[in-house]
Amino acid sequence: MWKWKRKDKQQPESVQQTKKQSGTLSEFIQAMKQSEDFVHYELSGNTRCTISYLKTMCDSKILNRSVLTTLNEESLHTLHDMKERIPVENVRVTSKINLIEEKVMFGYIMIQMHETDEEVVLIPSISLESRNVSIPEVEFSVVGPKEAFVETLNTNINLIRKRLPLPQLTIKEMNIGKVSKTRVCVIYINGIVNQSNVETVEQRLKGIEIDHLTDSSFITQIIADNSNSPFPQLLDTERPDRVVSNLVEGKVAILVEGSPHALTCPTTVVEFFGASDDYFLPWHLATAFRLIRLFAVIFSVLSTPLYVAVLTYHHEMIPAALMATIVSSRSDIPFPPILEVIVLELAIELLREAGARLPTKIGQTIGIVGGIVIGTAAVDAGLTSNVLLIIVALSALASFTTPVYQIGNTIRLIRFPFIVGAQLWGLVGVSMCMVFFIGHLIKLQSIGRPFFEPLYPLRVKDLKDAFIRLPFNKQTERPVLMRTEDTQRMNPSRVNAKRDIDE
Repeated sequence: MWKWKRKDKQQPESVQQTKKQSGTLSEFIQAMKQSEDFVHYELSGNTRCTISYLKTMCDSKILNRSVLTTLNEESLHTLHDMKERIPVENVRVTSKINLIEEKVMFGYIMIQMHETDEEVVLIPSISLESRNVSIPEVEFSVVGPKEAFVETLNTNINLIRKRLPLPQLTIKEMNIGKVSKTRVCVIYINGIVNQSNVETVEQRLKGIEIDHLTDSSFITQIIADNSNSPFPQLLDTERPDRVVSNLVEGKVAILVEGSPHALTCPTTVVEFFGASDDYFLPWHLATAFRLIRLFAVIFSVLSTPLYVAVLTYHHEMIPAALMATIVSSRSDIPFPPILEVIVLELAIELLREAGARLPTKIGQTIGIVGGIVIGTAAVDAGLTSNVLLIIVALSALASFTTPVYQIGNTIRLIRFPFIVGAQLWGLVGVSMCMVFFIGHLIKLQSIGRPFFEPLYPLRVKDLKDAFIRLPFNKQTERPVLMRTEDTQRMNPSRVNAKRDIDE
């Protein structure tokens, strides 16, 4: 059984120091004075007190308009008077040093009546610096909403809540990371979601032991049922509308402070081939596009392995008319098919990686010009054939048809074991690799739910929105996989009712 909590044999000294509690408030202030952005001074006026805060984390408008104005205009003699008079929400009085350290580091203003006092008043003044909500860059859609998540957690929750104005929408927050203390939210709709899924997600998140949590992709790798699998077991998306659709189906969403991507689970392999556009287009077109993506993925994985297998072991399978073309294109090639394929596949991956790491305009130029120059030069130099160049180019193009970025990377990776199998055993090797990966998908789970559903176990009802998408009036029930408390999506008896105003 997988153990979610991992105990390190020896923790770094820096982490051990973070666990130590500051003895007194004065020691904490002395430690903070070593930072240039820490402000600590005594206020003289109607109210005499000592103010401390991090100027890089505090909102100067709240400090000047609400806090300093009140302290200068009124004569306040106790911390509780300050709490009552300062017009800011969630002001608290405390002497707990751990709480004081945490709040000050996140942007709270600390006020002491006297510099030697251990009791302080904490005033929320967090400065929220973030980029504006923009259009999706990874999951772009021609039609439909044009909003994408940003790095601020509160903004992302707002994007979800304005689409789901329900009291049943439940958000549970926790802090993960011994050093970073990153805010992580678990979101679900109470009354629809299966509570066992929520409990599983919360248990795995609470069991995470890590120093610093930077992005939601960390959580994907840590809480996955099989961390050694190349297939993503949680759906990563930057679209609020997609998260809302998954929540209504009974799934659980995970948001991370500082990450512009959300995670939804449990998920299935067929969900990675569905795009947001599929629900904004007529079902006939959506079904056609999904089948095209499925064919593109199969072609991307099997095209070059079949080329290697047929030319190496199964010449008799090539039609006579096509054989002459292939022989003429390979007449001057000094290398076997496997080396041709490996060289071209690596060249494509190098171009893709270079284009992704360079600035946008330069990356596009490198991809186009580099592909043309390298392909033409390789053929002219007699290093590869025209036929293989076309196959590899189409295969690379087909791998980019997947709407989810993570599954596209997986498809490009698993192509290489198929190529090796084709070189070793021909079509038998390709078949063995296919059986292995299908068996792996059958065994794979997402938060304890079958990843290969609705094909295994077979769920006929869930096939309505798998490789094909039937009309909405045929999808009256939520997916069987979710085991939701409320299974009905719409009333079956009234779904086909189309009454005119005069009826």
